[in-house]
Amino acid sequence: MGRCLIIGCGGVASVAIHKCCQNSEVFTEIMIASRTKSKCDALKDKLQSTTKTIIHTAQVDADSVPQLVELINNFKPDVVLNLALPYQDLTIMDACLETKTNYVDTANYEPLDTAKFEYKWQWAYRERFEKAGITALLGSGFDPGVTGVFSAYAMKHQFDEINYIDILDCNGGDHGYPFATNFNPEINIREVSANGSYIQDGKWVETKPMEIKRVYNFDQIGEKDMYLLHHEELESLALNIKGIKRIRFFMTFGQSYLTHLKCLENVGMTSIEPIMYQGKEIVPLQFLKAVLPDPATLGARTVGKTNIGCIFQGIKDGKPKTYYLYNVCDHQKCYKEVGSQAISYTTGVPAMIGAEMLMTGKWNKAGVYNIEEFDPDPFMEELNRWGLPWIEDFNPTLVD
Repeated sequence: MGRCLIIGCGGVASVAIHKCCQNSEVFTEIMIASRTKSKCDALKDKLQSTTKTIIHTAQVDADSVPQLVELINNFKPDVVLNLALPYQDLTIMDACLETKTNYVDTANYEPLDTAKFEYKWQWAYRERFEKAGITALLGSGFDPGVTGVFSAYAMKHQFDEINYIDILDCNGGDHGYPFATNFNPEINIREVSANGSYIQDGKWVETKPMEIKRVYNFDQIGEKDMYLLHHEELESLALNIKGIKRIRFFMTFGQSYLTHLKCLENVGMTSIEPIMYQGKEIVPLQFLKAVLPDPATLGARTVGKTNIGCIFQGIKDGKPKTYYLYNVCDHQKCYKEVGSQAISYTTGVPAMIGAEMLMTGKWNKAGVYNIEEFDPDPFMEELNRWGLPWIEDFNPTLVD
């Protein structure tokens, strides 16, 4: 069917690459490219004998547009799947524009010097991608990603208008460390220590970090404390889903995690402001990342499940209606299948599916689009097929 260039070789990329290799009818050839080629080679050695997909590897600096352009021109992929860092989205988009190649990512661009999660930088590429006749699919992870597909699916099949969406992200997993982050510590801690916010009547309402807390009883996990965070998909869903009055995003955190985080914050370890240390400039958060357990090593020791989904309230045939769409994923099952915990799995599987949608032409319109702007049905079908089956609840407990 086609070729996919995958940039990045961390936890999420590893899952997406495993899944591309399982889906070799679509992904006949892939290239894994990263700053550290030895990581790509190790993954190729592990997977090549298990798949019909032909695997290539390359070294690339994703901050360099010329290097990216050269790599794309040499390999000529149908799609570039960006699983590098969010800071590199724009250089990779520039390279895709220059080579007229379709683009997929899982997280929106953020500048290095400020924890600002918004789409304006990538939306600014709309006309250029349209003129080039190529597609940029933004946010094909789980949240953002599947949460947008769930919203489009609810809009298409269950509602005439959706007024309220609550996105609930619960990780009921336990890795046994007093403190560790489940994905890139830099991104994780920046998200959690930023102000929270939600959208109400078309406007952002800002809250202090962790100010709004709710308790929710999650299917197959039980009661958990969850906190309102800012999350990027709120911005696009508020524009793309008809009838929205309010959208919120909640994520669960255990008390131990929050206590450690508060302590690290208080002593300045989560700062992204550079400081001088022994004649060198270092960023405290980057140093903290270096001393924390690597999220990629957590898989073997993580037990429990994740439960991520959306609760919708709206109108169907003139009557109020509620509907909850979610997925439950088991950390140990993911580890047995692809050698990673469920956090990477729930992002890596939809990344592969997003690339598949463009490669098969099931999704095909030039420009820059968020995931909920496409027909959700083929994507929903593939979720069931590739390990993230969804569950419907027509009488969910609402979040007050």
